[in-house]
Amino acid sequence: MFTGIVEELGTVVAAGPKMKIHCSAVLSDLSIGASIAVNGVCLTATAVTADGFTADLAPETLSRSNLGDLAAGSRVNLERPVTPATRLSGHIVQGHVDATGEIVSLASLGDSNYWLKVRVPKSLERYLVEKGSVTLDGISLTVASADADVIALTIIPHTFTNTNLCQARVGNRLNIEVDVLAKHVEKLLAGR
Repeated sequence: MFTGIVEELGTVVAAGPKMKIHCSAVLSDLSIGASIAVNGVCLTATAVTADGFTADLAPETLSRSNLGDLAAGSRVNLERPVTPATRLSGHIVQGHVDATGEIVSLASLGDSNYWLKVRVPKSLERYLVEKGSVTLDGISLTVASADADVIALTIIPHTFTNTNLCQARVGNRLNIEVDVLAKHVEKLLAGR
C-alpha cells in the first residue's frame, strides 16, 4: 500500500519491459522483491544497485499505464510502500492503475500554483467526485471539479516542483488510480 506522497523524482535509464531507474533516496531500504511505486504503478524491484533499481513490466502493466510511453531520460515519481508506523498523509493507494487519462490543460494560477485538467475514461467517471481523492502518476490529489469526462485539480507549488508534473505537457498520458473504497462501496451496493 502507498499514500500517493511522492518521495523522489527518479530518471529512467532504460525503458521497456526491463525498466532501469536511477534514484537515491528510495534505495535506503529497497531490496530485491520489494514493491515500489513508479508513476503510481506498483512494481517489484528485480535488481538493486548503488544508484538505482530494475523492475520487470508485464504486458498488463504496459497496456494499462503510461510506463510504455517512457524513454531514457524520462522523470518518474517514486514512492516506497507504507509501514505500519507511517503517517498516511495522502490516501490509500494500491499502485494498481485503472487506466490512463490525457492532460487537457495545465494553466498557471500565479504564485507557482497550477490548474490541471485531465480527460478521464468514461468507465472511471462515476468514481471521481468533487473533493474526492484520485491518484495521478502516483500523486495523491484532490479533485476540485468533475465535469463529465474532465476532472480539474489545483497543483500547489510543492507538488509541481517535486513531481514529474513540472514536465507535464498537454496531450501527455497520466496513470489514474481511483479510490479503491469507492469501488468497494459500489460493489456492495450493487448486491442490494
